[in-house]
Amino acid sequence: MSDLSHSPSLMPGQLLARGVSRALRGHDFVSVEELVPTSGLRVDVMALGPKGEIWIIECKSSRADFQSDSKWQGYLEWCDRFFWAVDSNFPTELLPEETGLILADAYDAEIIRMGPETKLAPARRKVMVQKFARHAAVRAQAARDPGFVTAF
Repeated sequence: MSDLSHSPSLMPGQLLARGVSRALRGHDFVSVEELVPTSGLRVDVMALGPKGEIWIIECKSSRADFQSDSKWQGYLEWCDRFFWAVDSNFPTELLPEETGLILADAYDAEIIRMGPETKLAPARRKVMVQKFARHAAVRAQAARDPGFVTAF
């Protein structure tokens, strides 16, 4: 995988998110970044699969970044599968074995370990798909008309 320094305007976690999103397209998933499933939580990447599957991927660029994350378990109730995305230098032994693992860089990623599947209840899935769609639409509109759309 490539060095993360090729895109200096993006933070390391954003570069990992970009590589993850690119790789997930190869699995027929679409993704959005920085989605808020509920007040107080903001996921790095939420991916929506071809059968409505919802995955959350948290990108960690360092040991300190991972150790300072005290909210990750709160994400589990908002997805069917949960993953960590880290680069090849990250000490993966720190990551809980009962979660998914993706090795990533700014350009690509590889699923190393699938997160266990815990299917969302239909009502929760409907809410999350709607949030995903609205988030994606606001981002698309902001890209077309950056001075008009306010933050989501």
